[in-house]
Amino acid sequence: MRWLVTGTNGQLGSDLVRQLAGQDVLALTRSDLDLREESAVRGVVGRWLSSGSDVAVVVNAAAYTAVDAAETDEAAAAVVNAAAPGWLAETTSGRARLIHLSTDYVFPGDATTPYETDDPTGPLTAYGRTKLTGERAVLAADPGAYVVRTAWVFAAHGTNFVRTMLRLEREQDTVRVVDDQWGSPTWTWHLAAGLLELAGSGAPAGLYHCVGEGSTTWRGLAAAVFEAAGSDPGRVLPVGTAEFPRPAPRPAYSVLSNGAWRAAGLTPLPPWRDGVCGAVSALGRDR
Repeated sequence: MRWLVTGTNGQLGSDLVRQLAGQDVLALTRSDLDLREESAVRGVVGRWLSSGSDVAVVVNAAAYTAVDAAETDEAAAAVVNAAAPGWLAETTSGRARLIHLSTDYVFPGDATTPYETDDPTGPLTAYGRTKLTGERAVLAADPGAYVVRTAWVFAAHGTNFVRTMLRLEREQDTVRVVDDQWGSPTWTWHLAAGLLELAGSGAPAGLYHCVGEGSTTWRGLAAAVFEAAGSDPGRVLPVGTAEFPRPAPRPAYSVLSNGAWRAAGLTPLPPWRDGVCGAVSALGRDR
């Protein structure tokens, strides 16, 4: 196989490229490929597809992820999250295996059991609306594509909740973290491995969820980070969402089910706590 990965300056894209070391990979950062430009998307990807005869896999790990900013800049978010995936899918259809990443934000967050891939959507935010439109554009343009929803991603690099909690563990006696929002924390290193398995699996095309096994609240995740760092998790104090108002409403419950992933014969990701321990360990003791 040969690979084209977008968004390689991000958390997931970076880990994908690391796991593909030694293989034929075209790693594209935001400066390498501006997803806001249709001609660039079609041109760069089209030329790459024409440049070799091996099985081609395109992973779109790029997105407009500024959830709060999208509330007042939905048009800009829509270009990257909705239009660009459609251009990619039109270019890859019949020529490559496309894996497009999506999000738990496509759901309204009012469930009480983990969301399955075929559960009704209903995004509450501009970010979620643009990502849902992107999903539909990909599946309409490329019937052979995979759309993989994930959630609460974190890495041993970049800016993310886990690294923020590690910093606060050093700087503050206690931290106050929301304890009434539930989700499925996912280490990007585990997610990247799952996507590589998917690409070579022959699993049916369509929608999948791929998240760390289990669920917790943000407070639960923060406490696990403290514990993995050798600190007292009791230093993480629970608070309600109302104490941290944000421009974009956060879903109260966006736990995703890996049921479709399992049904396709794919390996479920390890428990989310294993991901936390892995990320903290990868950071080392020079935090």
